[in-house]
Amino acid sequence: MISCRDHLQMDPCELLTPALEIAIDAGRCILEIYEDGFSVEQKEDQTPVTEADMAAHRIIERGLSELTPGLPILTEESNKVPFQVRSLWQRYWLVDPLDGTREFIHRSGEFTVNVALIDGNEPVVGIIYAPVLGVYYYACRGQGAYKRSACNNPVPIHTRPRDANEPVIVAGTRRRSAAMDRFLENLENYAITPLGSALKSCLVAEGKADVYARLGPTSEWDTAAAQCILEEAGGRLTDTKMRPLRYNTKESLLNPHFFAYGDPNEDWSRYLTRHSA
Repeated sequence: MISCRDHLQMDPCELLTPALEIAIDAGRCILEIYEDGFSVEQKEDQTPVTEADMAAHRIIERGLSELTPGLPILTEESNKVPFQVRSLWQRYWLVDPLDGTREFIHRSGEFTVNVALIDGNEPVVGIIYAPVLGVYYYACRGQGAYKRSACNNPVPIHTRPRDANEPVIVAGTRRRSAAMDRFLENLENYAITPLGSALKSCLVAEGKADVYARLGPTSEWDTAAAQCILEEAGGRLTDTKMRPLRYNTKESLLNPHFFAYGDPNEDWSRYLTRHSA
């Protein structure tokens, strides 16, 4: 059996393919529930959860435990782990078994399975699988980012320079925050593409949009896989002071507001305070 110490020394890229297979297994299970019908419950924080969330959680937790015995796994559906315990983790899996539960409930198809490997507070492997679309995005630190659909070979993806005339902003499909409204007012000229789940960051990563500004609450499992993919595609995922997000550095697992953007030379924070004439 491979020890936890061995996993700390292993090249993270060796874990990418088997972890991707686990994410796809979870996606198949989600699709079965999606097609057969499901009930919805409320968690303590009043966010929705379905049996698909829990089934995917169990598949991924079991699969990663077999792949890397002894390596910690933190998922959205995990029992709470105190920071005094988490702070000792050098490398661990960070997972959202079903990102976009509301999209799942509303049957938009825009939900994903997100799997990331964190090493030293940074994501070094990222996997985002969209079961309904049959598409997955993945990356490993230093190896580039890729997109693949069920019928095609993987293709490398890259971000694009910012569109100076009419940047494409990816936004959630639900109600926008007041902060987001102010951000858009300051941009003046823009086009909006509504999209659910981590697919918003993926659209930026493949050069079809310029920025996803999230000026509302998210958790660390929402962004980790996307950050690895976006960075390997040439982009950035930063807080609103343009600092890259870091993981497992504090008691709370909530993220700060952030920008996921393609052009690393663009300072999107300037649109937070500037006022239109």
